[in-house]
Amino acid sequence: MSLPPGYRVTGETRNVCKLKKALYGLKQSPRAWFGRFTTAMKKFGYQQANTDHTIFIKYGAGKVTLLIIYVDDTVEIEELQKRLAFEFEMKDFDSLKYFLGVEVTRSKHGLFLSQRKYVMYLLADIGMLDCKPADTLIVENHKLCVYVDQVPTNRERYQRLVGRLIYLSLTRTDIAYAVSVASQFMHSPSEDHMAAVMRILSYLKSASGRGLLFKKKGHLDMKGYNDVDYAGNITDICSTSGYFTFVGGNLVTWRSKKQNVVSRSSAKSEYRGIAQGVL
Repeated sequence: MSLPPGYRVTGETRNVCKLKKALYGLKQSPRAWFGRFTTAMKKFGYQQANTDHTIFIKYGAGKVTLLIIYVDDTVEIEELQKRLAFEFEMKDFDSLKYFLGVEVTRSKHGLFLSQRKYVMYLLADIGMLDCKPADTLIVENHKLCVYVDQVPTNRERYQRLVGRLIYLSLTRTDIAYAVSVASQFMHSPSEDHMAAVMRILSYLKSASGRGLLFKKKGHLDMKGYNDVDYAGNITDICSTSGYFTFVGGNLVTWRSKKQNVVSRSSAKSEYRGIAQGVL
């Protein structure tokens, strides 16, 4: 820790500085850092997007630069890197290959996102690298529920495993429904619920390298698909909505979530599912 400005040291001294409060680790530290970053980006001529405050946009000479998400001008990004290096300590690692457990592979076919290393690390961490692979994610017509006479399991371990599976669903659309079901019992998991989670992990052993492929198809047409499992939850008779959206022929959003209210008909549950997908 550096001595504060104005503190003078004369000769030998045994005085020390006592740190009362550190900025890092506090709740306001991310907000303070982002405020500083926003000020710098606006000084560079970028505008903050209204729909997503983490996106900064700059237009000029028929070009557009979107910070972090997309860059359309090599000259502009080089100039931006110089400015950011002047304001912050940073390094340029060239093309993105690996970020927070997500692997990025570029080829002539397009951009492929996967979490294979994350899956293998997860299986190794819980001792399931040698498990027998499962062909399906969840038992058909499962009766998972919170029963009075259920045998409880380790809640902290269950919550930790489901949380890691939720993060894995960033690139794995195939596990979205099964993980959505498992996440409904975080407050009171049983051995049956833990068995369902273990089945998902066994399925991942047989399909660890799956992910998302983004191709350039020459259009930006938007298509959405929606479906509902009407009154499928045996606890509260709520329906489960599922939807996914394509932009330019590439999958960009998907979700599987239990509806908050009980629908009296399948038509009402379908309308609610469509509303969730559109919003």
